[in-house]
Amino acid sequence: SPKKILDLACGFGRHSNRLAALGHSMTGIDLIPDFLEIARKDAIQRKVEVQYQPGDMRNINFNDEFDAVMLLFTAFGYFTDEENLQVLINIKNALKTGGLLIFDSLNRDSINTVTRPFFVVEKEGNMMIDRLSFDSLQGRFYNKRIVLREGIRKDKPFFVRLYNPNEIKNIFTQIGLELQHIYGGWDAKEFSADSPRMVVIAQKPG
Repeated sequence: SPKKILDLACGFGRHSNRLAALGHSMTGIDLIPDFLEIARKDAIQRKVEVQYQPGDMRNINFNDEFDAVMLLFTAFGYFTDEENLQVLINIKNALKTGGLLIFDSLNRDSINTVTRPFFVVEKEGNMMIDRLSFDSLQGRFYNKRIVLREGIRKDKPFFVRLYNPNEIKNIFTQIGLELQHIYGGWDAKEFSADSPRMVVIAQKPG
């Protein structure tokens, strides 16, 4: 049956637009207006309707509105620990009773085996250089990214906080979400220390 779903950090709308085509009522939120413009154009081409709106997941304010909230492909963890916690509280508030949170991230336990510390992407004379490192004490994955476009260099460093399963379970207990399952990837394999990703499903209890 059709569900009401919130897609946070929806980007170009590739998930929202496809789910809308299956009959679900979709809302997509992203910080970057250019991404939303691409998402809207794609929705028009697919003849689907999605409510796209600019917004910051730290500040969303919904109450008991959605059957599910999605945070896909490492869209969670880019803020301080306190702000990340606030994001999860906002999501819990946005969910109806029995509603599901689905998010995924890199598995921090396998981070040193699945990532190269340095790589370069070149396209049409432009270049992106990523220098990666992981701080195991803080659980932060750092990327000192440099973008060279039309001869102009821009430094765009960022980090993402990677949580281990125990941390996630404790946070969910703290805010009142129930951890349903952690998978090792989108193929629904069981999670292990060697899994490249961590797919987390939690529920707002009734």
